Amino acid sequence: MKKMSEEETRIGVFICHCGTNIGGVLDIPELEKYAKTLPNVVYSGANLYTCSEVGLTEIRDNIKEHNLNRVIVASCSPRTHEPLFRSTCQEVGLNPYLFEMVNIRDQDSWVHMKEPEKGTEKAKDLIRMGVYKAALLESLEKIKVGVTPSAIVIGGGIAGMNAALNLANQNFKVSLIEKESELGGLLRQLNKVYPTNEDASNLLETRELVENHKKIDIYKSALIEKIEGYVGNFNVIVLQDKKRNEIKVGAIIVATGANALSPEGYYNYNGKTIISQLELEGLLKDNTINAHNITMIQCVGCRNEERKYCSNICCMTALKNAILIKEQKPDTNITIIFRDIQTQGVTYEEYYRRAREMGIIFIKYLPEKPPIIKKNHIEVYNDFLNQVIGFPYDLVVLSMPLIANEDSEQLAKLLKVPLEKNGFFLEAHVKLRPVDFATDGVFVCGSAHWPADIAESISQSNAAASRASTIISKEMIEVEGSTAEVNENLCVGCEACIKICPYSAISKDEDTDTVIVNKVVCKGCGVCGASCPHNAIIIHHFTNDQILAEIATYGGGE
Repeated sequence: MKKMSEEETRIGVFICHCGTNIGGVLDIPELEKYAKTLPNVVYSGANLYTCSEVGLTEIRDNIKEHNLNRVIVASCSPRTHEPLFRSTCQEVGLNPYLFEMVNIRDQDSWVHMKEPEKGTEKAKDLIRMGVYKAALLESLEKIKVGVTPSAIVIGGGIAGMNAALNLANQNFKVSLIEKESELGGLLRQLNKVYPTNEDASNLLETRELVENHKKIDIYKSALIEKIEGYVGNFNVIVLQDKKRNEIKVGAIIVATGANALSPEGYYNYNGKTIISQLELEGLLKDNTINAHNITMIQCVGCRNEERKYCSNICCMTALKNAILIKEQKPDTNITIIFRDIQTQGVTYEEYYRRAREMGIIFIKYLPEKPPIIKKNHIEVYNDFLNQVIGFPYDLVVLSMPLIANEDSEQLAKLLKVPLEKNGFFLEAHVKLRPVDFATDGVFVCGSAHWPADIAESISQSNAAASRASTIISKEMIEVEGSTAEVNENLCVGCEACIKICPYSAISKDEDTDTVIVNKVVCKGCGVCGASCPHNAIIIHHFTNDQILAEIATYGGGE
């Protein structure tokens, strides 16, 4: 391993108590003392919360006082706090890539909370590895790219319309793409929305605002044919009426929604006496319900081997429609046969209580003993009574789940974004980046992401529009400097890296017969570098020397 003198490298180590998260398990004074013994470390200190303003000020002050040119923070997850510490270093003139973060919480104290002595020894290993890597860190520069100040929204349902309107009201140019001949999505088929029981048609007024907005171009009966480019500079080809429209935008929002699963083949569905909740919405809208005994069956077609997920909206939809029927015809007998009732939050729980107070009957069934529909009555095993009970019906309503659109996979490939196992779009991080994709500049909202009700869809669309506006509001943006770089002298143009790159950031240079990396698109994930048979690819900030230095010193070696 390459040795560097103290004059060349001056490392500061900052160890975080993180309240009891770390300090309640690990011996922080011992770690602070140990860090001072490591090569090139000229300062070691501990903070209660390094991410607090007091902790950040201590980092800035010690960089100046001790002339530090490498900084290590031993604390929690880089995913949540590394940007903060990097910017703190940058504020006092230190290149942000000369910062290294060591995770002694998630990877140590949380794992070894019942083994504090072993946890402390492991923390020493992790800090030592970070120090040896930090000695080999190099200054890197982020890449600056220009931005096209407009956005495209794919999908014209309530989420897509609201996202487009949000951006347009900020004076951004927006292109709204809808594959159907009319905007509105599933909202057009709904009668009222819970928990306010407001007419769905009132929400469709958003459609008029969108269609009349000067900043919004609408493409109906249109399909996305091709998407190229990167954050700030996407080039989208839209096919409409056999005509190709080229649209240049800085950000993309996916709001393609979802479809209701067809009730065909479930519980003797016939579309007359046995219908779906979506069909019931139409009957309620037209006020044509003529039934005295109504039974609703929940979790039809989901929470099974084929579809293991809960569709999120079915329980509240059933409650809403049952209450509406009871309000119109109080003498109607309504029974809801359920596996579990999901009414999260105070408002929805009150909605459920109201349904019970109105006389709506709830019967729990077991998945291994589903209801059986006979000619004029339903039989269901009641676990509480430990017996099969039967009751008559005039109308059976099946609560069907929302499922991902069939064309989601095709769109995901065009956008180079992932789908989860059920076919819905997968966000970058469920908590930290809930409407972002891992691909910069592309965002998701509404039921394209997961079955969502109207309130959730609107909330998510506002979030996606807000995230998109952080990009298209700038003339220039900076993208990650820790990227891959190809050594043309070693590259033989085998194209193995092109095939495995998850971001399509690598292409063939026909003039040199080698590959080139689009550093704006590259995420520095390292797949190409690890797979190159000729070691022709370097991953900056995670070079072979840096990683091998960590490995060599694990356990105390050098």
